[in-house]
Amino acid sequence: MTSPRVGVAFSRGLGPSEIVEGVRLAESLGYESAWVAEGHAGDQFAILAACATATTRIRLGTAISSVFVRSAPTLAMAAATLDELSDGRFILGLGTSHREQVEPEHGVPFDRPTARLRDTVAIVRGLLAEGVVWHRGETVTIERFELWFPPRRPRIAVYVAALFPKMLEICGEIADGALLTWPTLEAPRRAAEHVARGAERAGRSAETIDVASLVPCVIADTRREALEQMRPSVAFYAGFFPRYKRLLAESGFPDVAAAIASAWEAGDHDGAVRRVPDALIDAVAIAGTAEQCRERLARYREAGLPLPIISPRVTGPGARRAAVDAIRACAPVPS
Repeated sequence: MTSPRVGVAFSRGLGPSEIVEGVRLAESLGYESAWVAEGHAGDQFAILAACATATTRIRLGTAISSVFVRSAPTLAMAAATLDELSDGRFILGLGTSHREQVEPEHGVPFDRPTARLRDTVAIVRGLLAEGVVWHRGETVTIERFELWFPPRRPRIAVYVAALFPKMLEICGEIADGALLTWPTLEAPRRAAEHVARGAERAGRSAETIDVASLVPCVIADTRREALEQMRPSVAFYAGFFPRYKRLLAESGFPDVAAAIASAWEAGDHDGAVRRVPDALIDAVAIAGTAEQCRERLARYREAGLPLPIISPRVTGPGARRAAVDAIRACAPVPS
């Protein structure tokens, strides 16, 4: 008997110890992997270190680490540390993040993000493989950095966050996996096509490159309740992040995405939430009863998504219970 691949991701609403508890539960239910975001929700590497010592099988990843807020050698050291603590279960998920976060929240210029991503992946790869790295890239120069302990593995899987064709093709060139988010049912096929183009340019086999996606998820007693709980999350992403506004527009909702963003920019956040239609939620997320969410997850697999990663959208005093409900409802069932 084999279980379908499924992961779980944690981004906000839970404290660090609650995330560790959730990862332990996911492992017991047969999840393949658990992923931790950062943002404002705690240090992802510290949380994953605790997860590593509390589990034995489940793979552990960052979704994602920004290439702007940590130096490339620091990212490589953190990856090597987590890989050792987890006995080789770590995945380094990298991304450029967003100007709207990097500059005002971290005081770091958001300059040439694609080039910085390439430089960072090259530095991480080199340091783990050789134990020392020199690098003169387009955005990052490292005169010499030596790792003072031998990595458990000379190569760790690197997944790259990608939403649009250019970055998906870069995934095909340099990454072990692509990480999508807010996916339509058409997104996996389109992503695979662009990953394959990048892989071909680099002389790589596209079959060796994974395609995974965070799938925002809310499970409730009724579909209406689940939709209402998901609506603010969609409004925030469409309203605050221009890149996600574009993603949702290109998912078939250009006028809706523009209306949400317009209300958000005017300071009418409640109005932005009201402008999120059920059809948009249904197109890019999982929201409903436990049975409805399992059916939607199955549809993503049927659409060719190799690794769906449920991302429970939980807030408030009931966040822990809601996360547990989502993890239990979407657990892989052996076939």
